[in-house]
Parts: sequence; structure tokens; C-alpha cells
Amino acid sequence: MRSNWAANYTYTAANLCTPKSVEELQEIVAGSTKIKALGKRHSFNDIADTEGNQVSLEHLSRVLELGGNTVTVEGGATYGHLCAFLAGEHRALHNLASLPHVSVAGACATATHGSGVRNGNLATAVRAIEWVKADGNLISMKVGDPEFEGAVVSLGALGVVTKLTLSVSPEFQIWQRVYDRLPIHELTANLDEILGCAYSVSLFTDWRTDWLNQVWIKDTSRDKASPRFFGAVAAPIHRHPIGDLSPENCTPQMNEPGLWHDRLPHFKQSHTPSSSEELQSEYLLPREHALEAILAIDSIREQIAPHLQISEIRTVAADDLWMSPCYQQDCVAIHFTWKKDWPSVRALLPVLESHLAQFRAKPHWGKLFHESQSRLYPRLADFKGLAKRCDPVGKFMNSYLRRSVFPARL
Repeated sequence: MRSNWAANYTYTAANLCTPKSVEELQEIVAGSTKIKALGKRHSFNDIADTEGNQVSLEHLSRVLELGGNTVTVEGGATYGHLCAFLAGEHRALHNLASLPHVSVAGACATATHGSGVRNGNLATAVRAIEWVKADGNLISMKVGDPEFEGAVVSLGALGVVTKLTLSVSPEFQIWQRVYDRLPIHELTANLDEILGCAYSVSLFTDWRTDWLNQVWIKDTSRDKASPRFFGAVAAPIHRHPIGDLSPENCTPQMNEPGLWHDRLPHFKQSHTPSSSEELQSEYLLPREHALEAILAIDSIREQIAPHLQISEIRTVAADDLWMSPCYQQDCVAIHFTWKKDWPSVRALLPVLESHLAQFRAKPHWGKLFHESQSRLYPRLADFKGLAKRCDPVGKFMNSYLRRSVFPARL
């Protein structure tokens, strides 16, 4: 039986196919009644499941080409593999997720993100995309094509991605430092300045106290690393986001310089997680409502804290991708790493979502949620039309898409 990374979901697909060429993949797709791409199994829900065949592109994971401002990879490539290649070429991506082990195609398809008020999600780096449609034929789109913005965050509804071209820049360094115990009253008085103080900022809290546990600051220039930051105190040693865990697997802090790929993720590429005793949820909402949303969550801290390992607050810049939660709006992302107790978390999610509903919060497509709020996506009808043209027989349709993406009224 195959399960996801966290082992909280067991796939029901009968077969796992591992093609060694794009041509073999095309034959598999054309010959399947139902099929879904599996990716690296980092989603916490059934987005990659199917009643038919799952397909893994583990043998199609090469970096294909590096141009002046772009790099092209196969559909099975991970960010860790891509980063290693780019490091050798002195190139960089604009941002990375907390873990470098996720696949490029899967992360882009679900609008996975890093942090930074001026940094779009990982999918905003895509400049061209190629995939296998339901009939087995290849289709490609590039920036400027009429439906390109609908194809990038695809949620697996359009086909199996075989190739992605991403924008790259010259390599850059990041200095990372951590501060402990940011008082809530300082956060409420200075939220915009705190979130926008560096290239990438993450706030960690367990919602148990009147302060936030940690502030992780990742910046492109070195400063004097002040011993205090809005009342928070510089951490005297390296930290793990969960305070009582060893920081051994975390990227270096203490204002030590490092290349972008060694600092933007929270965890090292050399630390390869095989399973995890956790569940995850995340909600993205307009940044203008960030403070109100934080206070709304804080008002139910007694319900949240017993089931939580840690929560992270980040920012994501607006984009034009149809199914991105940040479509045409700057967002704050509030992430929850839960204890692995699904009955308790499942009962809590409707309560949490009811407190965030007034802020038009949308859940991360690849994590656990009660309601997807797909009605909040202005281009949903257009996306459904694109999916229908790529997959007129519903070969890539599954329970997740029927339940969470395409409401019956469309």
C-alpha cells in the first residue's frame, strides 16, 4: 500500500506506473481510463489519488537546459536536485519552500510558496509548461499564451506535466538570523514593518502565550544583527521552529552568510524526511486582513494549542495565476503543523475556518481543510473550461477535484 509522506493518507490507486520516457508516459496516459501524477507525496490529502493508475516521473527528473535567464527541467525533478545544478552554474531561483525535497511540478501545481512581501509563490517562476493531455498528446504553453496563467497552477486537472521552464537570476547570498519571543503588542503595532523588514520573514507561534516564539529573518544584505528586534531577543544558538527539537537539520542561522539555496528553506537538503508525525493545514488571505486574522485565531488559542506543534506566518506577493490563492492580491499565509491526531484536527478545522471566513481565507490546495472555498476564485469557470478541453472524458478527474475544486453549479 502506498501512502503520502506523512503517512496520514493511503492511496487507493491500484497501480503505480514509472515510465522511463515521455513516449512511454504518453502511451500509459492514452491507455488509462483514470490516471493521476503522484509527485513526491508531500500533499496531506487525496489530490494525487485516483480510481485508476498513478504515475510517477521518478525516471524523468533531469535538468534539460540552462539558458541566460531560464532553466528547463523534467516533470519529476525536485527542488533539491535543481538547486544543486543551479549552484554549479551560479544561478538562482527567486524563492523556495520550507523543504527542498518537493517536486518542481507538484509545488507549482498546488501554488506552494516561500515567504517575502515581494516574492510570488514558486509557480510565478514558470515561463513555459508542457504536459500530456488525456488523449496522450503533448501540449505546451508559454508566457503570453492566452490560457498560460490557467495552466500553471493546474491541480492535476489538465494532465501530467512533463517539462517546466523557470526564470532564474544570478546567484545571491542570504544572511539568516532568529529572534526569540516577539511580544504580541509589538506585532500588532508594527506588523507591516516586521513582515517587510527583509527578503523573507517567518513568524512562528504555538498560540499559547502573549508573544510569538520565533522570528526567522532571511535577508540579502548583512547588518549588525541587533541583539533586539521589536522586543524580541536574538537567539543565542541555532533554533528549530519547534523549540524543543534539535536544530541539527535546520539551515544555518546566527547571521552566517550562505547561498540562497542553503538559507531560504528552513531545512537542509541533506535531511531527507521519509515520514513525519504531523498533519498540516494552511490558509492564505488578503494581507490587508493579516492583523485581524491573527487576532481572530488568538481568540480561540485554547482550542488550537492542545492539538498544535507549531504555526508559521508568512507573506506571498500577488500573481495572475488563475487557481493561485494569491490571484491579484498580496497575501498572508498562516500555517498549522498539527499533532498527528486526525479526529481532533478534523473537528477543529470547521471552527478555525469559521473564524477566518470573514477574511476570505483560502486553504492551501495540498494540505488539510474542511472547505476549499473554490467559489472565491474569480477564474474558476475559465479553469474548468480549460480542464474540459484538455480532458473531455474526465480521465484526470478524481474525488478531490469533484469535492474541492469544481462545484456542481459550474
